[in-house]
Amino acid sequence: MKKPNNKKTVKIGERLVGEDQPTFIIAEAGINHNGRIELAKKLVDVAVEAKADAVKFQMRDFKTLYTDKAWNNTKNEDIATQYILSLIRESELSHENFKELAKYAKDQGIMFLCTPWDIPSVNALEKLNVPAYKVASADMVNFELLEYIASKKKPMIVSTGMSSLEEIGDTVDFLNKLNAEYILLHCNSTYPTAPKDVNLRFIKTLQEKFNVPVGYSGHEHGIAISSAAIPLGAKVIERHITLDRTMTGPDHAISLEPTGIKKLVRDIRAIEEALRSDKKFITAGELINRKILGKSLVAKVPIKKGEILTREMIISKSPAKGLSPQKLYKLIGLKAERDIPMDDYFTEEDLGKKRLNRNFSSSRKWGLIVRPHDFEEMIAGLKPSFVEFHFSSHDLKNQMAFKNHPELELIVHAPELWGDQLLDFSSTDSSVVNASIKNINDLLNTVRSIRKYFGKTPTKAKVVLHPGGMSYDDFVSKDERAKMYTRLGKALEKIDRTDIELLLENQAPLPWYKGGSWFSNTFTDADEIYEFAKKHNFNLCYDSSHAQLYCTLAKKDPIKYFETLKPLIKHIHLSDGAGTDGEGLQVGEGDVPWNILMPEILKVDVTISPEIWMGHRDHGEGFITALKRLQKHNF
Repeated sequence: MKKPNNKKTVKIGERLVGEDQPTFIIAEAGINHNGRIELAKKLVDVAVEAKADAVKFQMRDFKTLYTDKAWNNTKNEDIATQYILSLIRESELSHENFKELAKYAKDQGIMFLCTPWDIPSVNALEKLNVPAYKVASADMVNFELLEYIASKKKPMIVSTGMSSLEEIGDTVDFLNKLNAEYILLHCNSTYPTAPKDVNLRFIKTLQEKFNVPVGYSGHEHGIAISSAAIPLGAKVIERHITLDRTMTGPDHAISLEPTGIKKLVRDIRAIEEALRSDKKFITAGELINRKILGKSLVAKVPIKKGEILTREMIISKSPAKGLSPQKLYKLIGLKAERDIPMDDYFTEEDLGKKRLNRNFSSSRKWGLIVRPHDFEEMIAGLKPSFVEFHFSSHDLKNQMAFKNHPELELIVHAPELWGDQLLDFSSTDSSVVNASIKNINDLLNTVRSIRKYFGKTPTKAKVVLHPGGMSYDDFVSKDERAKMYTRLGKALEKIDRTDIELLLENQAPLPWYKGGSWFSNTFTDADEIYEFAKKHNFNLCYDSSHAQLYCTLAKKDPIKYFETLKPLIKHIHLSDGAGTDGEGLQVGEGDVPWNILMPEILKVDVTISPEIWMGHRDHGEGFITALKRLQKHNF
């Protein structure tokens, strides 16, 4: 056997298919249009709505494909042949129909593919400039057709149903001699295929034996088996689609209806995300739940400095704000280095860890994120230019008073969660929008009442706001996103910002709300943010972590992202980000290109605070660590 090409990826149009690439999903319309162009276009619409990568049809030149005897007189053929030929006759589209279909698919933004069953059909499809050819299982052994397709120098997607491993090997040898680019699809060509006959593990056999991209073409009922092909390494999934499985025709019954293909695409994309890494790391949502639901070690009784810690002195309680219960037996036998009140948390310092040196100074306008209860402790021994209060909706129910700090500016970050309701000015639910407007106006009144304690607060106190626009199941369409921005603009007009600098913050694409992952539809794309802010006269808070996560997801340049927003930036949050949802990481522990980004940030004379997840723990150790790391970048 001739050595395989060892080609890990194949390019179809502008799309790479294969190793480390998203699954290429083909919605196979086939002949389910029943010979009607209007039905064919509806099948294109189904594929587009499902977010498939390509929609595929089939083309036959009947005079070339069948013997005259079989085509013109089927009475001597077996029953199955008579049945199929009669249906195929009724499912013919003209070349003009195919030309119209290809243009329609292009206009709808989806790739048009087609299976040629004969050489004249290849010639017709060449005129339509198809980016690749699908070879049906019946033609996997047809060297005449394969050789002709290969001469067109376009990639092939070759189904392997009806064939033995030896026959597949012979075809692979033949294609390699032709220097053809190809993808193999595991397939069982029975309609429907029984689960016991699918043998999905054969995908691995094809990969290991031939070392080319391998996919799966399914004819089974449902979507479970096709979905299961993904973790086995399938890089292409092909499934038939229909408007109605009860329609007349050979393929309708085993096809997926619009809801089915939509669910399959959704599930494949979810599986891809779930298979993203073989590493285990704690997500932001887990950290939230760990703090709320987990436990830490606390003093069961009052403990005097110098006492030896015993098992009877220590208990685990929620929330998890201190030392992990896993370290229980590391505490036992140690001498208490401080007086520990009953129910007070043990910390790493009780195990002998030295507190981080909090000495820090910078000529920049830097500050710390604080809560009402830890404000004084956080700034002790430091000289920040400002404090940024992150209030909860519960904090705002209480009367607030602080010591006078003539040296500090007040900045406030609006809560995103008010009771059980997320702040959302873009919602289609008017009650949610009205509640959001009321809550922010109430917050601004609180800001007005406490600004007197902070002498460096300018005439317009800065308030950072996440504008909402989230959804739970998936991102919304472009049209719906535009409507969200319209609703957002109208809602923000009802906020009294006479003496407030309301700064809208760029949002994470996959934020964590209520302990779970959501989707941000607005205020993620830099161009959209700038356009909206400029139109409605808002300035911005730039978040480096959120920006990085979005740029990773959207494959955009984070430096260009910052440059786009720079003219409107009045406040900055600095933290790292990894992947598409790893937000609020310590500086230097994610994907943010600090060496390139920081010189650009330092050109902007605005207030800057480190916003590290759980950075306030252990007397603000996470924030101080971030500031010290930023000093390496001339901060």
